[in-house]
Amino acid sequence: MTTSTDTLTVTDNRTGTTYEIPIADGTIRATDLRQIKVDDADFGLMTYDPAFMNTASCRSAITFLDGDAGVLQYRGYPIEQLAGQSNFLEVAYLLLEGELPTQTQLTQWESDIAAELTVDPRVRGVVEGFSKDAHPMTILLAAIAALAPVYPDANDITDPEAQRRQVVRLNAKVATLGAYAYRHNAGQPYIDPKPGLSYAENFLTMIGQESPDPRLVKALDVLLILHADHEQNCSTSAVRSVGSSQVDPYSAAAAGVAALYGPLHGGANEAVLKMLRRIEKAENIPAFIEGVKGGKERLMGFGHRVYKNFDPRATIIKKACDDVFAVTGVNPLLEIAVQLEKVALEDEYFVKRKLYPNVDFYSGLIYEALNIPVEMFTVMFAIGRMPGWTSQWYEMINDKEQKISRPRQVYVGPAKRDYAAVGAR
Repeated sequence: MTTSTDTLTVTDNRTGTTYEIPIADGTIRATDLRQIKVDDADFGLMTYDPAFMNTASCRSAITFLDGDAGVLQYRGYPIEQLAGQSNFLEVAYLLLEGELPTQTQLTQWESDIAAELTVDPRVRGVVEGFSKDAHPMTILLAAIAALAPVYPDANDITDPEAQRRQVVRLNAKVATLGAYAYRHNAGQPYIDPKPGLSYAENFLTMIGQESPDPRLVKALDVLLILHADHEQNCSTSAVRSVGSSQVDPYSAAAAGVAALYGPLHGGANEAVLKMLRRIEKAENIPAFIEGVKGGKERLMGFGHRVYKNFDPRATIIKKACDDVFAVTGVNPLLEIAVQLEKVALEDEYFVKRKLYPNVDFYSGLIYEALNIPVEMFTVMFAIGRMPGWTSQWYEMINDKEQKISRPRQVYVGPAKRDYAAVGAR
């Protein structure tokens, strides 16, 4: 309940009128500003917020971020605990349902996912229709969209049972479709899923790694957990925005894939590998650092839109690197990465700007060690993020306060003018 002090007092200096605007959960409602007008014909005051830097588009109970403190929690559980003690499917259940499952619930959830791993031949045909050099994200985007006509009950978004069926299907089939895209690019026959395996082990098996080392399976599981959700990022916002039109969830999820495909969102770990390869050896790091300071180079994998001190996921991934390389042997790029991190963290230029390693700095090294090509990195991101997308969609579609997404604009074009015939222009 809002008290008399939980308000913002605003005086419009254009009119001298003062307004009391309620504050709840540290926010004011943007529509409350509409009452601030010069006259009755005035539309009312709006906020201008490019890229939604300071605009909350929803109320969500899924993920909590505190960028200044380096905190990431799923449903209140610290990411460090989940990455260290949980597994990906358990985390997916947590994101969707809001609570960790009992053993009975987890067994049923795993059974539900396993039953939906197989992909309909018509959707498989969509994958097969692409050329071998098509980007796997393009393949994944089309294949997820192609699921919609296969499951017509997806259009009944008001039915809770139908909603859950689509969530299960998306979380199951995204791994199979990602593996199909991998094999398609490699010109190799597809490997069908094996329901008896864990989610991560199943994926590695489907891309051709027979009986993968448990340490590699665990490392992939951790990576998927770390990517499972991350508040209202670009792709999650796309899922919510498209889903707000009440389209089927497959189309909404495809929008998430499309947003993630962009290099500013899902391609950062690939950029890190390219940077490390360009540096080539540790002796070249000082010159590279000076190039960054001079604006001639870009330090990829450092800094984050939200985290301003450290990315808690980066610490976890760095530990996972050690476990992976104990199996595969050390990637020579790791030495460069470790030394580059050390130099940057001790340099006042980067410390002052709060540039710290983010989740992408080491994740590419792990994917490469798992023999996953760089073109697949964003697909792996999408597989990990599907529980977040579907949980956010599920929360949005059941939020009575949500309406179809329709941002306002500030019109800066020409004023009204009259049409002139082509000969008179």
